[in-house]
Amino acid sequence: MIYLDHNATTPLLPEVVEAMLPYLTTHFGNPSSAHAYGRAAKEAVEKARAQVASLVSGASANDVIFTSGGTEATALALKGTLPLGESGGVRERLVSTNVEHPATARVLDALERSGHEVIRLKVKTNGLLDLAQVDASLAPFPGGAAGLKPSARWLSVIHAHNETGVLQPLDALHRLTQKHGTLLHADASQSAGKVALALADCDLVTLAAHKLYGPKGVGALIKRSDVTLHAQQLGAGHERGLRAGTENVASIVGFGAACVAAVRDLEANARKLLALRERLETKLRSEIPGLVIAAERSPRLPNTTYALFPGVTGNALLSRASLLAASTGSACHDGHDEAPAVLLALGVDARLAVGAVRLTTGRHTEEADIDASVANLRDAWAFLKR
Repeated sequence: MIYLDHNATTPLLPEVVEAMLPYLTTHFGNPSSAHAYGRAAKEAVEKARAQVASLVSGASANDVIFTSGGTEATALALKGTLPLGESGGVRERLVSTNVEHPATARVLDALERSGHEVIRLKVKTNGLLDLAQVDASLAPFPGGAAGLKPSARWLSVIHAHNETGVLQPLDALHRLTQKHGTLLHADASQSAGKVALALADCDLVTLAAHKLYGPKGVGALIKRSDVTLHAQQLGAGHERGLRAGTENVASIVGFGAACVAAVRDLEANARKLLALRERLETKLRSEIPGLVIAAERSPRLPNTTYALFPGVTGNALLSRASLLAASTGSACHDGHDEAPAVLLALGVDARLAVGAVRLTTGRHTEEADIDASVANLRDAWAFLKR
């Protein structure tokens, strides 16, 4: 089977497994213990902290807070930067987009229910935000006791969309948030390890290890040193009091090793993945009349193709294309396929949107995999169209 679902998760690199094994066996100590076993675990966690920081240019080890994954990191960023937590009586203006991952979208829903003003900016048909609308959404509004309602507390954006692969311009967005004294949070779960990241372009960054060949169940929030956070998981003083709970040492070590590999191979992998994407999209167009690539002219992750197959549903197509492990963005309820929300947000007709298939390559994908995948998809599409 050919694995083209790397945006869902990635396999562990051999060097990641090798780095983790001693901390699943010999070095089993609690990092909070003062004896030799504890010190060995603590040193491993701190080494990994520096390795994870190296993934984001300008970040230091002190900026890294380990979490259970990207979802928790995002929740810590969004709730933890509110002055009194989620529902402390202060009504803040919070800005995001209408195409966020559920890890952000569900937090937005909860904050809105607790009384905060939530603005969900619409993306354009190319998947990108309108910078003028962003600027207006962040600025002080007329009204309030002082004549103006304050600027937005934060802007939270998904840096690379998990389905379309569209990359939001963090540098331009950060210039706008700095102009208004607003924080910028970037969910970089998908982009980390595929494109360069810099702390100069945002204030808080979400990372997830399993998206870059590390283990599941570990992530990190990287924050600028001048950003104040309030802990959301309470208990002892782990992670400088910002995330209570004994550290998952083996997974943290694996996360660090994965980040070392990502930094080392970033440019070479990006070139390879971009060449594979171009081969995939060229061959698909030649074999499937009427095929559409979502947001094809926008800046995208080098490994991501969101292909819309006319006249079929993505679920039916992948069920027939037995050689492939890939994903659709659509859900099937009571035998009826629903169009992916992100495609509807981009203005794609629902009849075409239900034919979406996300094809995402990785480190181990080769040209032969692309060619075989295209042939399998072509045959499956032709069968369904008979």
